Amino acid sequence: MRISPFWYSLLGISFIFTSLSVFAQPTAKFTIEELQRLGLQANGLVQAARSQIEMAKAGVVAASAFLNPEVTVTAGPDSNRYSLAVTGPTSMQRSVTVSQPIENPFMRSARINASEAAVDASRASYDQVRADLAAQLRIRAFELLLRQEQAEMEQGIYELVEDVRRRIAINVERGEVARFELIRAETEVQSALNRAQAAQLTVQRARLALMQLTAGAMPVNFEINASLKDPVQLPPLEVLRQEVSAVNPDVLRLQAEQERANERIKQEKAAVLPQINVLYTNYQDAQFTSNIAGANVRIPIFYRRRGEIDTAIYDSARIRETLEFRRYEISQLFESAWQALQIAQRRVDMFEGGLIKEAENAVQVAQAAYRFGERSLFEFLDTQRILRGILGDSLQARFDLQAAVAEIDRLRAHYPKELVVE
Repeated sequence: MRISPFWYSLLGISFIFTSLSVFAQPTAKFTIEELQRLGLQANGLVQAARSQIEMAKAGVVAASAFLNPEVTVTAGPDSNRYSLAVTGPTSMQRSVTVSQPIENPFMRSARINASEAAVDASRASYDQVRADLAAQLRIRAFELLLRQEQAEMEQGIYELVEDVRRRIAINVERGEVARFELIRAETEVQSALNRAQAAQLTVQRARLALMQLTAGAMPVNFEINASLKDPVQLPPLEVLRQEVSAVNPDVLRLQAEQERANERIKQEKAAVLPQINVLYTNYQDAQFTSNIAGANVRIPIFYRRRGEIDTAIYDSARIRETLEFRRYEISQLFESAWQALQIAQRRVDMFEGGLIKEAENAVQVAQAAYRFGERSLFEFLDTQRILRGILGDSLQARFDLQAAVAEIDRLRAHYPKELVVE
């Protein structure tokens, strides 16, 4: 694989800026939990989800408010239709009417309960955003560790092949080896160099991706105080199954929306009951003052909100079906993540069981045999490629193991909540 001059320039510029930042300030080290805490505090999507909770709480305040009264004031002079001898002197008339709606208590209770359910739904959505972000931060952090390990591996392979090339060049100068061997060695060196440089670029890209999730809150020269070899700690399978079904934020959100839809049905049914307004009127003119009390009743005879009630019922059924499907889907996602965890663990155990050690011994034997002329350069490079493939698969297996753990933690909303300032 060849790399264009543009990528070489970009790699050089990135190394220069990284070196300047390293000399400018000490290296900052973060654990996985510290990265999650930093991202949860700085990411704008989390802050936006938190604002949704405050908006829903404001909706509860609005739903709990009592209806305001209405005041009507009228005034005006009398006009004579006959002579003053018949009607007497003119006067002013004034009327003040106060109307106070009496809210249906069943409708009011349903409206408040629906608003409180909306708060629970917003809080569950907030937890979902945090769980998703925490899982992404964990995966991106281990991806950066993976890329760094791969870069170190490619650099080691490059140094090994370069050492072989130097030995061949010396033997060519002495006339002990044909120049064709040197050409093949130089080709392998160039290929190893390209892979090493590409791996360094991949490290920088993974670093930038992790910084993006933290909204730039992390310093440029940060390091992760973790390793792909860190052990995973999870509860037993049955405990995890119960935990996922009980605390998954998406399930809790749909449950809250289901409760909100049920309360909306109650609210629409309560709206069918008659609505009452209490009236009080004070009337004054030149001769009389009167106080009149009464009531205004709206009776639902012709239309009893059948359309609104049916809409609320079908909306509740929609959410209920979505909740049941989502429960099943999340359980299957968990089972898939658990199987991925078991597969990755078996692969890690296989590599740690001696496969890597055997491949390393084979490379050492092939290298020694090549030095003594018992093996060809092609055979030595073949053993080196086999070791490279095994090491790469081992690193990928360890990353897959950590990614599966991150997915399980996301489904059960397990992240450092206690470190997040609410």
